[in-house]
Amino acid sequence: MALFSAILNFLWGITATPVSMRLSKTFRLMDVPGGRKRHSAVTPRGAGIVLWTGYLLWALVNPNPGVEVPYVATGATLVFLIGYMDDMHPLPPLKRLTVHIAAAAWVIMPLSVPIYQKALLTLWVAGCTNAYNFVDGMDGLALSLAFATSYLAYMGGNPYTWLPFCGLVAGVLLWNFPYARTFLGDGGATLLGYVCSSHLAWDLFPRFFRMNPLVMALVLLLIGGAPVMDTLFAMVRRTLSGKSPFHPDRGHAHHILLDFRLSTWQVLSLLVLAHGLLVSAGYRLLAALN
Repeated sequence: MALFSAILNFLWGITATPVSMRLSKTFRLMDVPGGRKRHSAVTPRGAGIVLWTGYLLWALVNPNPGVEVPYVATGATLVFLIGYMDDMHPLPPLKRLTVHIAAAAWVIMPLSVPIYQKALLTLWVAGCTNAYNFVDGMDGLALSLAFATSYLAYMGGNPYTWLPFCGLVAGVLLWNFPYARTFLGDGGATLLGYVCSSHLAWDLFPRFFRMNPLVMALVLLLIGGAPVMDTLFAMVRRTLSGKSPFHPDRGHAHHILLDFRLSTWQVLSLLVLAHGLLVSAGYRLLAALN
């Protein structure tokens, strides 16, 4: 059943994305080159709607999606819609962050863990939601990292959620790499971070029983992988230089590697490898503690 759902989701991703591109052109949801942006052509920015509708369709059609899926689907809708609104007309960062925290709290609320673990998991989900958006500055990167996370979680023993999501992400990825004919937009990138971190939280929370908060934070930091590490370094660097931690710049890992004249294939391979090693280290540490 999981493999069949993955195939259907892949077909949805690969066939619905061109429709989203036409809609983006119709409603002028386009990404214009300039400033920090290195792409050379005006590009549709609506592939996120394919991820959102694909996830919702899977959740509605699947006869046994999992007890967490209604919570994730509801929170993902909030995250996507605020991001989609931001794609059309930029919103204040605090307003977007407030919605992300509310969506994170919604998906963590039902977990039977102590209140301090709920608070930590809520902050982690909200942080991952934004981290995937912050690293979405190179063709294929956010989608490849989400695919790597999903595949590693699938190998960890939960095929019913992760394999279908792998299929959906792979279908959209073919339109976003090696040459991006469409972008995810803030709605799509934040959706990836939210869905991945929410399902991970539900998968892992029983193993956090009575765990020290600092150790738990370290495990979550590692499992958050490259997006979380890169975002933390960027925010610390900006703060130390007297700027807002949310101030955009070209100091992310993919920018630095591209400035070293590495190809997009090389940069993507290095970052996906680093991400895989970090997530695997988090899983290994969690296993050693249980």
